[in-house]
Formats: sequence, C-alpha cells, structure tokens
Amino acid sequence: MPPRRRPRIPVLLLGLFTATVSAAELTVSAAASLGDAFTEIAEHFEAAHPEHEVRLNLGGSGALLQQIRAGAPVDVFAAADGETMDRAAAEGLIEARQRHDIARNTLVLAVPADADAMPTGLAALAGPHIRRIAIGQPDAVPAGRYARDALQAAHLWEALAPRLVPAQNVRQALDYLARGEVDAAFVYATDLALPSRGVKRAFDVPLEAPIRYPIAPVAESREPEVARAFVGFVRSADGQAVLRRHGFLAP
Repeated sequence: MPPRRRPRIPVLLLGLFTATVSAAELTVSAAASLGDAFTEIAEHFEAAHPEHEVRLNLGGSGALLQQIRAGAPVDVFAAADGETMDRAAAEGLIEARQRHDIARNTLVLAVPADADAMPTGLAALAGPHIRRIAIGQPDAVPAGRYARDALQAAHLWEALAPRLVPAQNVRQALDYLARGEVDAAFVYATDLALPSRGVKRAFDVPLEAPIRYPIAPVAESREPEVARAFVGFVRSADGQAVLRRHGFLAP
C-alpha cells in the first residue's frame, strides 16, 4: 500500500515536545487498525514539529514487516501484535531497546445491524444463519491469527474453514461486512468505534492473552532521531489521549 499523504491541520495546545534535528520526511508503517488514530497523532506531531512531515503506510502487520525486510524506506513500525514485532527484533530490523507497547485492543465478532439472528458465542457460527465470515489472513494479519487461535481452541476451525473469507487486513474484513458480502466478520473493537457503517458488535472473542500494539524505530531508518521522537510522542500524554479517543485501551 503506498504511503498516505494528509493535509496539515493546525492543532492547539500540543505541549512542549522538541527535537534538535533538521527537517525530515518520516515514513511510519502501522497496522491498518491504527490508521485513524495515527492520522491524528501524525497531525499533532507535525504541528509540534512543523519542520517534519509524516507519511503513513497502513496495512496488515505481516505485509508491513515483509516490506521492511525487503528494504522499504521505513522509519517507524507499529504492529497489531507482539509476535510480528518479535520477528522484526529477531531479524535485527528494529531498535529493540526502543520497542514499547502503546495500546491494547479487543477482538470482536461483528454482524449487520439488522441481522435476524444474533450469535452469542463462537459455537453459534456453525449454525445455518452464518454462511460467510470475513477474517484477516492468519499468516499475515494479527486479527486473523487471533481469530484462528480462538476457533482452534473452541475446536471449530476445521468445521468453519469453508465459510471463511480471507481479507488482507482487518479494515477490509469490516468493509466486506458493511457491503453485505459476508454475514459476520472478526474485527477489533476499535473498528466499531468508527462512524456507523450498518454493523454492530455481537460478542467479544475469548483470547488467552491480551492484544497489544508495540512500536519501535526501524533499525535502518534514514532519520533515527526523528523516528525516536515520533515513538516518544505516541507514548506521551498527547499521543495516548488520541489513542484513547479512538477506543484503544491503555497498554
């Protein structure tokens, strides 16, 4: 996915956050579910640092890692799971000592707002009313991996496999549901905090461990000081306030 440019929007009362570096263009690769929150955070960061420009590159965490591995000019990486960041650290692709968790999330099953039957648990997905279920590709999308793990724990993965519709990221899974192309979708609670799209939360998906979002500067960043400054800004009171407004839980 090509980096997304945004218009600069003035922001008041940004707090004191300075960096003695020259002007830079920073590329931040972030999980698709962070898109709206990071768009606002980037605007705040640019307002506090008008000499810098932030370009967002959004997508599935696994696909973003592949881009970094292939040498894409990325400065900061924010993933939707610790496993993907663990792989990045093991390969020396990030500054491991600058890695931090910045938020938590919840996996939910969403259905159309006018659904006739409301599933109340994973077992209900095997019923006749749910024929097609959108899920992020488990090998590349953390939300899909979380959903697969939950279905496997419930001994439903093989039975439901024919009904699963893979998506490139969690927002695509939500789009499938909003367009009526599927009967249900595994998405994050924060996705349902977006403006109404004719979908609703059916139930929270049980998981063995919480969903955490780590962030780190990329080891081969062209702008390491600015990359660290951006990570620090996301962790600051201003950055955390933005994440809370978008429905993310404290790390």
